[in-house]
Amino acid sequence: MTSDVEVQTAAEPYPPLSPSSSASSSTWADLRSLVLRLHFYAGILVAPFLLVAATTGLLYAASFQVEKLVYAHELTVPAGGAGRAELPLSQQIAAARAAHPEGTVAAVRPAAEAGQTTRVLLNVPGLAESTRLAVFVAPHTGEVRGALESYGSSGALPVRAWISTLHRQLHLGEPGRLYSELAASWLWAVVLGGLLLWLSRRRRAGRRLRGMIAPERGAAGSRRTLSWHGSVGLWAALGLLFLSATGLTWSKYAGANVDVIQESLGWSTPALSASTGDHAAHSGDHGAHGSTGAADVGVDQIAQAAAGKGLSGPMEIVWPGKPGGAYVVKEMDRTWPQHNDQVAVDPATGQVVGELRFDDFPLVAKLIRWGIDGHMGVLFGLPNQILLGTLAAGLVLLIVWGYRMWGLRRPTRGFGRPYERGGLRRLPLAVLLPMAAAAIAVGVFLPLFGISLLAFLVVDVVLGRIRTSG
Repeated sequence: MTSDVEVQTAAEPYPPLSPSSSASSSTWADLRSLVLRLHFYAGILVAPFLLVAATTGLLYAASFQVEKLVYAHELTVPAGGAGRAELPLSQQIAAARAAHPEGTVAAVRPAAEAGQTTRVLLNVPGLAESTRLAVFVAPHTGEVRGALESYGSSGALPVRAWISTLHRQLHLGEPGRLYSELAASWLWAVVLGGLLLWLSRRRRAGRRLRGMIAPERGAAGSRRTLSWHGSVGLWAALGLLFLSATGLTWSKYAGANVDVIQESLGWSTPALSASTGDHAAHSGDHGAHGSTGAADVGVDQIAQAAAGKGLSGPMEIVWPGKPGGAYVVKEMDRTWPQHNDQVAVDPATGQVVGELRFDDFPLVAKLIRWGIDGHMGVLFGLPNQILLGTLAAGLVLLIVWGYRMWGLRRPTRGFGRPYERGGLRRLPLAVLLPMAAAAIAVGVFLPLFGISLLAFLVVDVVLGRIRTSG
């Protein structure tokens, strides 16, 4: 989405925005001029970050299918073995431990569907943070189908984990996260500004509904590019706003502010305590062989206790982190309608000692969970991934069209300076003060947005002084 200025021939100068005789129309003209200028320059300067985020996001949308293809041997079992009865989980874990004795059991994800392998997650020295070794076991035969590094709670295998890291921080570590946060911090502003400009332009031109939602027929040159840019931007606006909001929830600085607000208002995501109180002491090598010690009833009974409380697959059984702790069994179904209940099970008795139901989560915590899963492309499965890929491709096209319009309208082609200065100074205090207060509040909540916005204003003022003095 871009400017509202009518396209002229290359020989004609770019027309200045004319103030209205009435105070209200003059205020709107000045405000619109300001939005136009900010949208243009923000688009030019922030677009490279958005382009990288969109391109890597497009890759991530396809990464789930790529993962299934690349690791089909590890993730699936031969067709002939699926007809047998499944081995107890304890035997499957023993097979994984025998193949990789260097690791200690951290969790197990039983096969959720016929034809899938069980994933035994091991803590192995030397692996990166949040990374475990996943050993894939055929549930009917105990055959170890392979072992791969598994990243994060989503269990991303190497290919998807590499693409995910590329999207989040370009493999640059913590400094690299600034790029994605900057992109998410500005995406909503660019979208809303462009949406305002596009709808006001079409309305002022007397366009009917089709003229707003579809490209203009018969247009050519810059006018044709603007028509496609605005129409596609209108269709993509809601999705892009969703990506901006959900991307900010796990960003470094804005995400920390979201956490503070959640906690202060009692909207934080609840956690299930793994403590069971005092009971029989556990042996010193707890978890090393798929049990917590002499007092452990075993993983098979733990799974039965969770099933008795209504938990079903896909799920993850997490080993106690320390003596005296409980197993935590989590449902891992991220596809709508989600199943995210959890129970804590005492290893000494096999009794459920704690429950956490997703239905009891605060609404905001649920919305954040759904938003993150939607952003990752797992909430609605393949349709979700296709929608994300379409949004990413649309954002790439919007950026390309934006730069094309910039090239077609640049001063060297005879258009002069396309965006008039001074709109901010001409606004009445009744409009300027609330707008400034809102900008400061947003800048504090989204630090990278506030810092970069201030930098834009300073640079713009300096350039204006240079041109005026020249």
